[in-house]
Amino acid sequence: MAEIRNYTINFGPQHPSAHGVLRLVLELDGEVVERADPHIGLLHRGTEKLAETRTWIQSVPYMDRLDYVSMMCNEHAYCMAMERLLGIEVPIRAQYIRVMFDEVTRILNHLLGIGTHALDIGAMTMVLYTFREREDLMDVYEAVSGARMHAAYYRPGGVYRDLPDRMPQYEVNKFKNANTVRQLNESRQGTMLDFLEDFTNRFNGYCDDYETLLTDNRIWKQRTVGIGVVTPEQAKAWGFTGVMLRGSGVPWDLRKKQPYEVYDQVEFDVPIGKTGDCYDRYLVRMEEMRQSNRIIKQCIDWLRKNPGPVIADNHKVAPPPRERMKANMEELIHHFKLFTEGMHVPAGEVYAAVEHPKGEFGVYAVSDGANKPYRLKMRAPGFAHLAAMDEMARGHMIADVVAIIGTMDVVFGEIDR
Repeated sequence: MAEIRNYTINFGPQHPSAHGVLRLVLELDGEVVERADPHIGLLHRGTEKLAETRTWIQSVPYMDRLDYVSMMCNEHAYCMAMERLLGIEVPIRAQYIRVMFDEVTRILNHLLGIGTHALDIGAMTMVLYTFREREDLMDVYEAVSGARMHAAYYRPGGVYRDLPDRMPQYEVNKFKNANTVRQLNESRQGTMLDFLEDFTNRFNGYCDDYETLLTDNRIWKQRTVGIGVVTPEQAKAWGFTGVMLRGSGVPWDLRKKQPYEVYDQVEFDVPIGKTGDCYDRYLVRMEEMRQSNRIIKQCIDWLRKNPGPVIADNHKVAPPPRERMKANMEELIHHFKLFTEGMHVPAGEVYAAVEHPKGEFGVYAVSDGANKPYRLKMRAPGFAHLAAMDEMARGHMIADVVAIIGTMDVVFGEIDR
């Protein structure tokens, strides 16, 4: 009788479907996965330790680089942690701007997540469609912060500056003629809010296009229905949050259950799945994008009607406006002290969490009253999801492992930190 022996293969870290630097050691019986062992730490940057050597405000740009697909949501949790320790109130206009950009970020994240998930499974067109829409939202990021990805736009006490009155325009060049440029600039004639409103009016139609491509696609359903099934009990036991939890039918969303900023002032629904498989999680992400679009529309309406300050007036925490800083000695001193020494945050500990596109992203901070955090710890949603890889992949084929990694929507900047 021949001895039956399982064999072990490395899936990644250079595999195109590993979504970053994941090394997955698979123990196989033929093509069936007996065990999946994720190895992480290949992108470890020591963010939490670095933050202890920087002033509180200097660590804001580090947050963008954790989950580098959901930049402003990372900043949001960190700024909320500081604000709770400082006991400062964020102006209402800044709260609406934050909620609007959180939802812009959610759409950006899900567009990339669904596009690359489809690409992993073999649907090439999808990623071309989703990146076309991401381009418009990246332009909104750039208009408001000057950066397309790592925005550093949220600040303790509010946001860096108010929304711009104009959008950048395309210019005629050797790749684009005058007629093309005129079409591209049609929606860019007004303010940033006008441009974003035009996008929200178009976006539901784009979602219909995605659903036409995937939702009833026979191959897509064969690759996702019944794959990576997670029961509600398992999802809660494994510490799942976000789409991974709601896809299993658990209606938990921090925006509803523990509202922050102005989420209790806007109307939206929380989509949940039934069976907890890859297909359900795809459907939840699709509906979340439509709900985010709905929230953005409400924020645009409110922001148009209600001008006001966008950052706290406490110059120990937030810098004074540049015009006053250049004209007044008192403001200049505040500006200089804030950006050299930083602010002294009262001693204490705090945990602040947001409903990040991938789940509950939390920041636990300990202050000893100095200008730097004494300790900083992040709760990355992807870490808990990846930890369940073994349980979710066991008994599936190698090809299904790709579908399961895609449905987790992991980013290793936050997992490895």
